[in-house]
Amino acid sequence: MDNSNLLVGLDIGTTSIKAVVADNGKVIGAVKTPNSGMRHGKIVDIDQTAAAISRTLKEVAEKTNSTIYRVVTGIPVGMLQLESATGLTNVGDKGQEVGNRDVTRVLQAAIKSAVKDGRDPIAFLPSRFLIDGKTDVDDPRKMIAHSLAVRGILLTAPSDELHNIKKAIERAGYKNNFFVPTPLAIASVALDEGERTFGSVILDLGGGTTTATVIHEGQIKYANIDLEGGSDISNDISVVLSTSKHDAEELKLDYGYADPSLASEKDKFAVNSVGSNGQQMVDEVYLSEIINARLMQIINRIGKGLNKTQALKLPGGIVITGGNSLLPGINNLVANSLKVKARIYQPNQMGMQTPVFTAAFGIVNYVYNMSDIDFLANTAIYGGVPTEEKQTSETNTKNLKRNDTSSEAEAKEAYNKSKMPRRAESSEKNKNRTGSIKDFFKKFFD
Repeated sequence: MDNSNLLVGLDIGTTSIKAVVADNGKVIGAVKTPNSGMRHGKIVDIDQTAAAISRTLKEVAEKTNSTIYRVVTGIPVGMLQLESATGLTNVGDKGQEVGNRDVTRVLQAAIKSAVKDGRDPIAFLPSRFLIDGKTDVDDPRKMIAHSLAVRGILLTAPSDELHNIKKAIERAGYKNNFFVPTPLAIASVALDEGERTFGSVILDLGGGTTTATVIHEGQIKYANIDLEGGSDISNDISVVLSTSKHDAEELKLDYGYADPSLASEKDKFAVNSVGSNGQQMVDEVYLSEIINARLMQIINRIGKGLNKTQALKLPGGIVITGGNSLLPGINNLVANSLKVKARIYQPNQMGMQTPVFTAAFGIVNYVYNMSDIDFLANTAIYGGVPTEEKQTSETNTKNLKRNDTSSEAEAKEAYNKSKMPRRAESSEKNKNRTGSIKDFFKKFFD
């Protein structure tokens, strides 16, 4: 099929790799395969991770009858860090119209001013542009200016961990176009406008980690990361019932409940025990008690951090997603334990109606809704040439040395304490969109 409008979102998880393929914004395929090359969100074996990525992308290519060369990959919250960034560039001594190249230059200046040793930029989120140091605008293009400044938030990740992810994708036979912060991707699909504005918590119950991300007024305010997840629950089942980890995972999915009160002692199932000549019969309540014990430890630890930031008082409550949100009763367990309203989010597109695909689906949605300014920010980070005629006037770029406002400094300090990015944009931020996804691909992907 024609792949000119094809976009592939890749979610590299601890226990599985997920890929979602969309054509002109419409999801046409989704695949999940096991991954044994990671531990608690980090790659520990590049070759095993590459093999899992290869299997996933080959399977989804066959499923969608398409050819896949490049992907867009999510970066988990545990790797992200926030830095305030400012930049300044001259546009023309006599004043001239601001173009894409001017915007790209000022973004590059801001990124260069904020990036630190040992970290690489992932995304830059402009909060405002200044024309000639006084006019505050969302999109400066086509405006007359002598100088152009920008203020925003730079999201970075450890250089070595990014290298491992890139290398795994390359060894799988593909190329990564750019990275997307996973919490922003999830928020783009899991929360509605009211939840983003008035405040909500995204609780992502993953295989290797559990993450709570707080969003208020359209910005990511805080994150609490717990280095335990679904794989730890399965390991508990394996140890207590003396069964293989594979069987433990299957038992969890087939018979387990997050809330033991929903299970029945009358409903029993056979368990293959290691070192036993036969099978043991186990009831749903016993299995669910094993599951619940670990879940309660995770939820209580996450809850302590959320309580400190008053996040549990936000009107949007908690939106639960991730593979372990499939456990029956998880929403009530979270709601009762943390004394907050809770609901489960899962994509409603045909073929991926499961929370397992939330992050990968979010990546696709996030990219398709990128504005022209977002695209230029990616160009400043990952390279490429802005699509406009070459400007002949000489321009100079330098860092804009301006102290952070108190609110910006406080937000930055709070974010970096929790290793968390902030989406510095208002609800009225740049509404410009690319004319079509084909134009987008011509600008960046080709």
